[in-house]
Amino acid sequence: MIGERASRSQDRLLASVILIIFAFPGFAWTETPPPAEGPVFNMSISNVTVSVGREAVLACVVENLSVYKVAWLRVNTQTILTIASHVITKNHRIGVTHSDHRTWYLHIRDVHESDQGDYMCQINTDPMKSQIGYLAVVVPPDILDYPTSTDMVVREGSNVTLRCAATGSPTPNITWRREGGELIPLGNGQEVASIEGSVFNITRVNRLHMGAYLCIASNGVPPTVSKRITLIVHFPPMIWIQNQLVGAREGQEMTLECNSEAYPKSINYWTRDKDEIIANGGKYEPVLLDNAYKVHMKLTIRSVGPSDYGSYKCVSKNSLGGTDGSIKLYRKYVPSPTTLPGISSTTPMPTVERVEKKQRSRQKIPPSSVPNVNEVMDASKSAANRNDLRLRGRQSDESRRNDNDLSRSADVTGQQNDNTAQSMSSTGHIRFSLVSSESIVYVILIMTIS
Repeated sequence: MIGERASRSQDRLLASVILIIFAFPGFAWTETPPPAEGPVFNMSISNVTVSVGREAVLACVVENLSVYKVAWLRVNTQTILTIASHVITKNHRIGVTHSDHRTWYLHIRDVHESDQGDYMCQINTDPMKSQIGYLAVVVPPDILDYPTSTDMVVREGSNVTLRCAATGSPTPNITWRREGGELIPLGNGQEVASIEGSVFNITRVNRLHMGAYLCIASNGVPPTVSKRITLIVHFPPMIWIQNQLVGAREGQEMTLECNSEAYPKSINYWTRDKDEIIANGGKYEPVLLDNAYKVHMKLTIRSVGPSDYGSYKCVSKNSLGGTDGSIKLYRKYVPSPTTLPGISSTTPMPTVERVEKKQRSRQKIPPSSVPNVNEVMDASKSAANRNDLRLRGRQSDESRRNDNDLSRSADVTGQQNDNTAQSMSSTGHIRFSLVSSESIVYVILIMTIS
């Protein structure tokens, strides 16, 4: 293909070259005959690819140039650019250099996209010799403002088309992504990370599509560019409640919660039974936590009282409508404590306490009190001796009866529980105390009679 271009270009430039030979005597052959083999191209011109704004350099290597001259021409426009070391064109971005008259360089500074095309290196031999190199100019992508979509506001359920137009060389590829890296929901229930193509269609858009999208254009030439397009979806409020029936005890702190979704942003508040708005302060503390189009509503009741039981409503309203949700707060009762089975009271009977105290007090009577009674009895020794014998006999009989009673009480005590044993023991002491008191009374009566 390059050979065909060269032949066509040589035909078109033949007339120009003839004029150059005559116009520049230094370019024509001199009187010194050229070498027999003449100049030859050592290698072909390498094609060059450069980005817009950079410098392009094409190299032409000639052996045995001798007295001949090298010229650079623009094939597409049949324009002579340089001859030998001279710049012919008036384009200030064009320059020429050489290395020992062997390698000739064509410099194109600040390359424009229009500079792309064929360039010819020509030697003024007869017939003339030439070769062509190609300059490819690549252009980084650029997104066009007019055909590309801008921020959009749509109603939920409608169809949406996003467009992105870009220029560049080679033609850029267009990719759609979400700004935060989230997956893009499709109509068939699938989710993808990106969409390819300059047109992005969304069927029956919903709130999950809302957010910022990036239109990214790339063609392998840096830099890659992108444009941010925000999709806003409008829909009326919706409320959902996790627990619609909540119980609390008196004095307990309780928090009621519900969630709202709406866009444009909604007005959210709490009400009581008569649709009275609950304000912040006192025992009530309403809190709103926003996240994009979602709102988490919380109502904290400090120290629940009897008047706080009843129905509460969380209300959400925006320009497209309004809705509310109800939560009922009921009273929780605390169970009363009950006596566990198998546990009885161990409180001692007060009567037994008095008897035991009396017994202890009587046991403290010192033995020395008996001689005082004997001193009174000295008035009649014989009568006292007889009475003492009768008293001892009676006392021994009473003692035997008491011993029998105590033994029977001991037998009963072994068969009963500990509390019953204590009671029987106290009863035995009482009987013994009564017998002792009767003996003392008898002694006093006998002494009085005597």
